[in-house]
Amino acid sequence: MSAVAGDGSSGLEELYPFLYAGSSDLDAVLTQVRQSTVEKAREIVALRRRVAEADGARLYACAKDLAKAFAGGGRLLAFGNGGSSTDSQDLASLFLSPAGGARPLPAFGLTNDIAVVTALSNDIGFDVVFARQVAAFGRRGDVAVGLSTSGNSANLLAAFDEAARRGLVTVGIAGYDGGKMAELDSIDHLFVVPSPSVHRIQEAQTTLYHALWELTLGALDELEGEQP
Repeated sequence: MSAVAGDGSSGLEELYPFLYAGSSDLDAVLTQVRQSTVEKAREIVALRRRVAEADGARLYACAKDLAKAFAGGGRLLAFGNGGSSTDSQDLASLFLSPAGGARPLPAFGLTNDIAVVTALSNDIGFDVVFARQVAAFGRRGDVAVGLSTSGNSANLLAAFDEAARRGLVTVGIAGYDGGKMAELDSIDHLFVVPSPSVHRIQEAQTTLYHALWELTLGALDELEGEQP
């Protein structure tokens, strides 16, 4: 069944107005599609550059904390809702099973086990679906990474508070203005992608955590090089 907005429209008109303009000129439509694609590409390139310039030094500081955690036997716990859940699983698999012969690091996603997720949601409440898993799995010296476009997800906020109480290194990745995540004292490292577009936010967040992974590997090499 297709999604239909309250006014009877599909909601796609706002995203792709050139497809609903009533024009039968195929060349004109294709030209508009190309222009739209180019504009979106320009937007994400500019946003990625903005994030890199604003957060490059803090990303490196975060990577050093992650490297220390992994060097001490820590693990990474990743979580998020919806599309951010998919991104959190991608982040965990990036650390755990990287391509190109890079070293694997212990990481797992808290949305992977649907039985656990639905049991906690049904029996207790969706707000604790990540916090209860952090309480069960998290150990001092582990890393908790939560992703959100809005920064307002109640279950992420609860998970960060639980992780901080247990001595985990906490990393938040949010969009817009950071939302309620920007107000938390329990997040050690917060990275905000300042955009009003969910699509651009998630694209830039993907770039951000890939950069964090690469920096973490480099920081681990530096740590090992310092050891006698």
